[in-house]
Amino acid sequence: MALDPKSALARARACIRIEQAAMAETSRALGAEFVATARAVDSVTSAGGKLIFSGVGKNAPIAQKIAATFNSTGVSSCFLDATQALHGDLGLVDEGDLVFLLSNSGQSEEILRLVPVLKRFGARLVAFTSNPASDLARNSDLRLLYRVPAEACPLRLAPTASTTAALALGDALAMVLLEARGLTRDDFAKYHPAGNLGRVLLLRVKDIMRTGDRLPTAPDTVSTQEAILAMTRAKSGSIALVARRTGRLTGILTDGDFRRSALSGPDFLQKPVANFMTRQPKTIAEDALGVDAVRLFEAHKIDDLIVVDARGRPVGLVDSQDLPKFKIV
Repeated sequence: MALDPKSALARARACIRIEQAAMAETSRALGAEFVATARAVDSVTSAGGKLIFSGVGKNAPIAQKIAATFNSTGVSSCFLDATQALHGDLGLVDEGDLVFLLSNSGQSEEILRLVPVLKRFGARLVAFTSNPASDLARNSDLRLLYRVPAEACPLRLAPTASTTAALALGDALAMVLLEARGLTRDDFAKYHPAGNLGRVLLLRVKDIMRTGDRLPTAPDTVSTQEAILAMTRAKSGSIALVARRTGRLTGILTDGDFRRSALSGPDFLQKPVANFMTRQPKTIAEDALGVDAVRLFEAHKIDDLIVVDARGRPVGLVDSQDLPKFKIV
């Protein structure tokens, strides 16, 4: 097969533009029906029910992925094989469940055969389709509609833009509910305990901070030279300065502060470090999540973060240069 690079790239870009158009049209068309579906999800899950997603053909893996996304956010969801459902798998359906039936045309025979059966189980149905006039849309309780001006397949046969739009709409619904429920990073980490994602999300500041000889500290009454020597011994880019009597953090001296101190005159090394330290530096608790430390680094454009205990005393140091090895940036 001869593949011309120029034409191949042109075709690929055209495909992506078509799929982008479907997502843009879907976004513009969102309205009251989307909100009604979101409220139904919230109502069902609050009552202890679950979400069920079903589809055939290329919509089957889309349904599986959306169910997995909801599960990852703590919303009990599952995939129902439309064919196997009629041969015993309907046992997973309970009264009050919300069933999303995915069919681009809304006329898929296997999906339509499920409609009356699921209703007998007392489940509510959501037509997840691009065809508002379809039998599926007309016979469901709710409609989750996406728009597909055209498929990207040049033969107009392979589902492309339609499955992309459906997936994006499912993700949008999940994210709306995630935010409405106030899901936190701790909650998200609970549902992702394995693999790299779980490891990263579950890392605490105490797992990544520098301690002991790698945590330079000194009273804020020492000279700038003494502070720099302590930083050098610890191979650190900063030092935590504390009140001599209480040990509480009063400031931080960074490499940048040191360079600026040199502008104060030739005797800057003999001057008290308190003259040049940054007072009230950003701090974090050792039980905070590692990703929260990353957010502070990004929000305040800093390179070092002092970890303090409940009494405000330094117990560790998070250096931004250490973050890549923990794979949390």
